[in-house]
Amino acid sequence: MTVGRLSVLSNVEKRASTSSALRYMDAQPIERPTMSEEFYRIKRLPPYVFAEVNAMKAEARARGEDIVDLGMGNPDGAPAQHIIDKLSEVANDPAAHRYSASKGIKGLRKAQVAYYQRRFGVELDMDREVVVTLGSKEGLANLAQAITAPGDVVLAPNPSYPIHTFGFIIAGAAIRSIPAAPGPDFFTRLEYAMSYSVPKPSVLVIGYPSNPTAYVADLDFYKKVVDFAREHKLWVISDLAYAEIYFGDTPTPSLLQVPGAKDIAVEFTSMSKTYTMPGWRIGYAVGNQKLISALTRVKSYLDYGAFTPIQVAAAAALNGPQDIVEYNRKLYKKRRDVMVDSFARAGWDIPPPEASMFAWAPLPPQLAHLGSMEFSKQLLTEAKVAVSPGTGFGDEGEGYVRLALVENEQRIRQAARGIKRYLQSMGVNSGGEAKAG
Repeated sequence: MTVGRLSVLSNVEKRASTSSALRYMDAQPIERPTMSEEFYRIKRLPPYVFAEVNAMKAEARARGEDIVDLGMGNPDGAPAQHIIDKLSEVANDPAAHRYSASKGIKGLRKAQVAYYQRRFGVELDMDREVVVTLGSKEGLANLAQAITAPGDVVLAPNPSYPIHTFGFIIAGAAIRSIPAAPGPDFFTRLEYAMSYSVPKPSVLVIGYPSNPTAYVADLDFYKKVVDFAREHKLWVISDLAYAEIYFGDTPTPSLLQVPGAKDIAVEFTSMSKTYTMPGWRIGYAVGNQKLISALTRVKSYLDYGAFTPIQVAAAAALNGPQDIVEYNRKLYKKRRDVMVDSFARAGWDIPPPEASMFAWAPLPPQLAHLGSMEFSKQLLTEAKVAVSPGTGFGDEGEGYVRLALVENEQRIRQAARGIKRYLQSMGVNSGGEAKAG
């Protein structure tokens, strides 16, 4: 299991290769890519699937239309007042406006260690096993840059949050899809991927509660993941951004609760949804020392860390009263219940998610032929409701749309009324059945 790959040539081969190259350069002009050609990494990125729907949404709002936006997972609330007060207090100190620490200030790393201890019973070394990131998204992308060599094969869920795949694609890797659901097929597909991928995969990405599917995983599943990764010499990257948004009685577990998990894994968490701090851009990577060291080193070249007052306020959030965490959990659960109930009355049955701030909704059977993109466009145009087409999360997301629980209950019911009118116009009764004839 390597972090990089070197091509080894004998001295004779090197001299022959250099001599040949110099003779060729003497005889031929050097051809360079023209400025009209697309850059290599940009060519590896497909057109942004959400761009078309987002553009339509912007145009509709510019015309004065009231769009209920269930598309982007952008929380609509604010952090607890004591967090905002701490930010303001520290920002009034002139010394706080200097460059901060890329790795994260000591107090914040210490607070993250304390969080893992009380929440998961996991002990961490704040100097060697914790790094603060500019949100979990940035952290995942930078870790991909740190540990990926061109041509590496990475196992990632499909459908999944785009950075889980495109962070590695930008770094030069090839992606092999695995199931998003932690069911029986998961390890069968992993075994197949390990047997038939060349070169052998080096990284496994997982994320539960998942975005967009809202799937959850238990500790027994994580134990199997750790055993599999050890056997096949895989690094594991776990995205735990929605750890605190669960709707049952059993709290979301951490992969690092499995004995020996730190030997092969790192885990990302985020302040964004837990504390309603998405724009603050604070996240964490914790776990395996080698991976944390690699990420820390890459970050040291790329950033100076988040604004110090933000880091101090984030520590206050982790160390202070946790009422906001319970409040958000109840808020998203109530919105989930209202959405599932009101949409069902409108004629669209949506499986209730067990966790996260999203519902992963299959298209109404009578309209499945439209595909997720066209269905999303029609919902926006006819029902005045914005959603995210499932294909934006991978080709296996076709037939689904993602609904974000980011509007209040009144607005969700408004969305349901618009959806009911649209479905009826398409010949679907409020009971979910198509009209005869």
